[in-house]
Order: sequence, then structure tokens, then C-alpha cells
Amino acid sequence: MTSLCMYFQVHQPFRLRRFWPDDRSGFFRYFDDRGNREIFERVARKCYLPANRALLNSLDEHKGAFRFSLSVTGTLLEQCELWGKEVLESFRQMAETGAVEFLDETCYHSLSSLFDDKTEFIEEVKEHREMMFNLLGVKPQVFRNTELLYNNSIAKIVSELGYKAILTEGADHMLEGRSPNVLYKAKDSGLPILFRNYKLSDDIGYRFSARWWEGYPLTAEKWASWASGVKEDCVNIFMDYETFGEHQWEETGIFKFLERLPAEVLNNGMEFSTPVEIARKYSPVAEIDIGDFSTISWADMERDTSAWLGNDMQRRCFEEIKLLEPFVRKTEDPEILRIWKHLLTSDHYYYMCTKWLGDGDVHSYFSVHATPFEAAVNFMAVLMDFKASVFRNLTQ
Repeated sequence: MTSLCMYFQVHQPFRLRRFWPDDRSGFFRYFDDRGNREIFERVARKCYLPANRALLNSLDEHKGAFRFSLSVTGTLLEQCELWGKEVLESFRQMAETGAVEFLDETCYHSLSSLFDDKTEFIEEVKEHREMMFNLLGVKPQVFRNTELLYNNSIAKIVSELGYKAILTEGADHMLEGRSPNVLYKAKDSGLPILFRNYKLSDDIGYRFSARWWEGYPLTAEKWASWASGVKEDCVNIFMDYETFGEHQWEETGIFKFLERLPAEVLNNGMEFSTPVEIARKYSPVAEIDIGDFSTISWADMERDTSAWLGNDMQRRCFEEIKLLEPFVRKTEDPEILRIWKHLLTSDHYYYMCTKWLGDGDVHSYFSVHATPFEAAVNFMAVLMDFKASVFRNLTQ
């Protein structure tokens, strides 16, 4: 029987305010308190609360036969504590069912795994692990990196940290004709790897309401028949949780699709499994070798690091923030360290992307800035002001 492994990514960043020096201090000198709250409350109303209700109802209806996984970023959990206790409580209810596997990741949805020195990466993973236990009472066993960034070095550290498996993108140029629907293992560490079936994932995440698409309109029955046509070990469906109600609005029928999906999958002779269950159930069929200079992700057509580090603006900002690390740590100031960690969040660099066509449309949809150049100028203004505050602290 083929296993369907569904994982949803739950994330909101702390977006920067349009920066101009004033008398504000601390975290909200740089981050947009009001704007972030408005966005969080809108997405909670449109996505998190109704999607959680729908999934909790399905979990109750199918009594253990329906299972899935969630990865919730530390920044989203912070926002739940500030503005959405009801959202946090509904995630706790999911955890209590025993049928929802929560994953670990970097606490700040950061690019720290791309640092040469992996100290910050390891620190963030441990912070996230602690946050998951303190807020949701769970101890994740499987890891998903920011934006599914993956290479051999990342897998080795993740394995050393005790995780049982890792998730990443089923990038064609790395699989080289091999199927994403079986389990693999990482070179050096032997860590089990689950690859995303991007076609079936994106049929829901991106094409669900596309009237130009030959698969439109997409029903749960139709999609389940496609998934059940895969006669291999596992079909890994990974997508943003905000697909439900935010990216695909309620009017598209996305919630009706979500409500019907468990029954249709089960009716088509498949079973639901979580990532750790996949890692236990199946044996890796081959070793995957992805070097540090061939890092993959689930972003854009290239499925590499170019969504965040593809142009000079992005690379300059990234290098500047990396160079600050030893000085930030030397201050031993918790607020300064907190600000620096939030400036590592991948979204800031994503907004600076200058790609066009379909990928450019996706980038502009997520950005609060009018242009990538505006995003880069604003980030650099924040960074220069923050840098000055770091050095003032060190000279006092």
C-alpha cells in the first residue's frame, strides 16, 4: 500500500518597517509591530483557524487513519504568543491527537545553514526544539530546513543532532531521472531523505484555482486518483499551510477540497503516514550526493539558493549580516542578539529577488515592498543603523 505523507509549512516573518531613524529603541525600532500584527490576524482569520478546525474535524472523523505533519517556525510561534493565543491553542489540540507529527527547523526561518560556521544554525535548531516542547509539548524527530535547503553538510549536522530523517525538494536535476516517491539516504551520514513530489504538491499549492490549467477544477476525488496512480512506496506532498484560505481564497473551494481529501485518499486505497513513519517503514533505495555548492531548495524553477542569494543586493546584505555575528555575540546583549537573529530570516532576502515571469510574480505577491530595490535599500538602512548600535554598545 502506498503511503501519502503530507507536510504543511506554517510561517510568518517579522517584516521590517519602512525605516527612518526616530526615538524608538529595541526590537520594534526595526520591525513593523502594527503591520505584522495586521497580517498575522488576517492570515489567522482566513487560514490558520479555519484550516485547523477542518483538519481537527478530519482527525476526529477518521480516528488515526488520517495523519499529517506540520512545521511551525519560531517566528510564527512568537506571533501566536503576542497576538494569537487561540491559534496556538488549536495547534496544541492537534499535538494532543497523536496523529500530527511536528517537525523541527531553524527557529527564525533563517539562512544560517548556509554559513561556513554552523554555530548559529545549530543554536537555532536547539532553540526551535526547546520552543516546540515548551509551547506544544512535542519533541520532533524529523527535520526540515528553511525552504527545504539541503546539502550533504546540512544532512550531516542534522544527523548528529539526533534527527531520524530530513525533508527536501524532489529537484529533477539532482534526482537525475530517479523517482521522488521512494526513500533515499544522505552521503556520509546515511540520514534518510524524503523528497517532495513537486508536481502533485503544486497541483494544490499553485494550480488549484488556475482556470488556464487543464486540471481545473481540481476536486479531492480527482487529485486522490492521481496520487493513487503512483505505485511506489510514498508520495510526499509538501506545501505552505497558507495555501488554505490565504494563497487560495475560500471562494475557490479550497476548504471543501481539504475537508474531502482524507476520505478520498483512503477510498483510493492509500494510507496516510508521517515523515518519521516513512523513515521507519521503508529502506533507502540509494545514496544521494549533494555538495555544498549544489545546495537545493523548493524555491522557484531553479530549486537552488538563487531566490535569496541570486543578485548582488542579496549577496551584499547577506555578507554584511554574517560579518556582524562576532560583534553581536560580543555585546552579550539579549535584545541585540534577538534583532540580529530576526534579520537572518530568509524572507528579507527573498523580497530583494529580481527574477521575472512566474517566479517574479510569486516573489512580488509575498513582498510588502513595491520593488526588490526598495526592499534592499530598506534592509540596508536598518542594517547600518543596527550596526551602529552594536558598536556603540561595545564602546560604552
